[in-house]
Formats: sequence, structure tokens, C-alpha cells
Amino acid sequence: MAWFSRWRKTRALRRQPIADTQWQRVISRFSFLRTLSAAEQQRLRELTALFLDRKAVSGAGGLVLTREMQLVIAAQACLLVLNLDLDYYDGWVEVIVYPDEFVADYEYTDDDGVVHRVNAPVSGEAWEHGPVILSWQDATAAGGGFGYNVVMHEFAHKIDMLNGAPDGFPPIHDDMDRAQWSQVFGAAYDDFRQRLQRREETLIDEYAAEDPAEFFAVLSETFFETPDALRASYPEVYDQLAAFYRQDPLSRMTGAARMTD
Repeated sequence: MAWFSRWRKTRALRRQPIADTQWQRVISRFSFLRTLSAAEQQRLRELTALFLDRKAVSGAGGLVLTREMQLVIAAQACLLVLNLDLDYYDGWVEVIVYPDEFVADYEYTDDDGVVHRVNAPVSGEAWEHGPVILSWQDATAAGGGFGYNVVMHEFAHKIDMLNGAPDGFPPIHDDMDRAQWSQVFGAAYDDFRQRLQRREETLIDEYAAEDPAEFFAVLSETFFETPDALRASYPEVYDQLAAFYRQDPLSRMTGAARMTD
């Protein structure tokens, strides 16, 4: 069936052509894309086209998405799976994009059986077996050097959901140690919460202390956006994420810096 897979892939790429000028504008927007090698940028371009062939990326709340806006979102999402597989995003079909923050309105029951009502403006959501919902204003705030990336954050949740409800423990690879992942992330999560309680300054978004799922999602966006900050704060977490995503953004960043010296 290899020939059929190749045929289907070729057909999808033809349905979703990406113009050179558009692609270069997308790359130039974000430092974490500019530091990719030429081969990595080409692979990301192909993944982005395949992603757009599989997913409907549509505007809501009056937002009309252009082709380039779709590329901006898809390229950021696909960076997480650059060295994995687009199948990590299987099981759902839609990305919904609002102009700015949108109101989340739902109920959930916590581990103690208490029902909570949520009604608040948010910049992104990922629903289990459902869509990813994003704020375009926040999606374009990526690459600002603050470790903030709502697209990567929500797509990290989607990866976390591959083996059930998000809990900060995605389906790690066979060559990784589950006990080590739990120990490293658990210790870092406890330490991070203690740092916040002591009102220490941190280079990581405080939202990471919300729960282990948010810790994984926030540290994933930090891993790609400001890898030096994550490495300095939690080097063992950096190593675990590098093994999981099969990427080393810090090496890319330092290599790019040497080339400009």
C-alpha cells in the first residue's frame, strides 16, 4: 500500500499549493521558524499543506481568514510534529479562529465531584475529540520573545489528549522512560508552584501552575519559543521534551546566533 500512500500525499499537496512568497512571509514572521534549517523549513512546508488538506481552518465572529492567515496557524501547529507524524492530530477536523479573545461558557466536574461553571474570555481552547479554537490576535503575538504561543499551547493539549483526558502525560515514545517522565515533570511542577508561592520571578508563564496538563502545554510553548529560559529553569524537563518532540530548539537558536556574529 506504499504506492497508495504516496499517491494520496501527492494529491493532497496538489490541492493545497503554497506560493513561495507566502511561505517566506510566514517564515519571516517568527524567529522559531527562521532558525530551522532549509531542509526543516521544506518539511514544515509540506506538513503545513497536508494539515490544511485534512483540517478546516475557518473564521468566526466576523473574522475572514485569508490563505496566509491559515498558513500562519498551520505552520505553528505543525512545528510540534515536525519530526513526529501528522497523525498526532487525527480524530478531529476543525480549527476555529476568532478575531480576538472569545467567551468560554461551559460546566465541568472536578475530581471531588464539584460542578464548576466557566464563563470567561479566553485566547484558546482545545476540545477532546473536537475543534481547536483560537484568537487570531493572540496567534500573531507568537515569537515576541516572551515564551507565549497560544497555537502551540492548544496543539500541545491535543497531543496530550491522544491517550485520554489531558494530564500532562502524552503518549511518549517506546525508547523513553515513563517513570522518568513522571518524576521529572512532577518535581518541576511542584517546584514551580512553590516558587510562585514564594513570589519568585519566573521566566515561565504562571498559568503553568494551574494543573499538570497546563504545565505540559505551557512548557511546550516555552520549549519552542524561549528554549534558553526553559533550559535555565528546568534542564531535565527540556531534555524530556527534546526526546519527545525529537527536536532541539536551543541548538537551533544558538547555531543561528553564531552565524550572525
